[in-house]
Amino acid sequence: MAPKWGQVRVGLWRKRLSDSPGDPTALFQVFNEIGIIEQLSRTLLEARLPKGLIAPHFSVLNHLIRVADGRTPVELARAFQVPKTSMTHTVSGLQKHGLVQVRPNPNDGRSKCVWITEAGRTLRDRTIADLEPDFQQLVAGMDLERVLGILPVLTDMRVFLDAHRNAEGPRDREFRNAR
Repeated sequence: MAPKWGQVRVGLWRKRLSDSPGDPTALFQVFNEIGIIEQLSRTLLEARLPKGLIAPHFSVLNHLIRVADGRTPVELARAFQVPKTSMTHTVSGLQKHGLVQVRPNPNDGRSKCVWITEAGRTLRDRTIADLEPDFQQLVAGMDLERVLGILPVLTDMRVFLDAHRNAEGPRDREFRNAR
C-alpha cells in the first residue's frame, strides 16, 4: 500500500532539513506557503467584512478578544509590528464604525487605551460565522484531521517567532532613517 501524499511529503521535508541544515530553501518554502495562505485567507475574510473594513481592522478586534482588551495604541502597534501611525489609523477606522472605544488610560493619563465594544465583539463573531461556507468548502476538498493536525506546529512556530521578534519594530524605520 502506497503512503498517502502527506506522509511522503513530511518525510521529504524531514530529510531535506536534516541533510542540509545550512540551506534555508526548505524553511523558506514553508514560510512562502504560509504567506500565500495568508493572502488567500485575507481575501476570503475581507469578502465577509462590512464595507469600509479590511483585514487589519478584523485582526485588531480579534487581538483585543484573544489577548486582552484595553491595550494602548503603542502596545497594539508593537504586537502587530507596524508603526504607531498605522495602528492609530486602524483604530480610528474601528472607532468610526463603533467597534472600539478609545478612553483615557487608567494607569497613565498621558495615553489612551482601546476597548472593544459589544458591536465589535458581535462583528468579530458574525464574521467568523459568515466564513462557515468557505470553511465547509475547504473541509469538502481536504481531510479535516490532516488540516487540524498542523495547528500545533503552527502554534509552536508563532510562539517561537513571537518570543524572538525584533523588539525595535518594523524595518521601514531603518530604511527611512538611512536616507
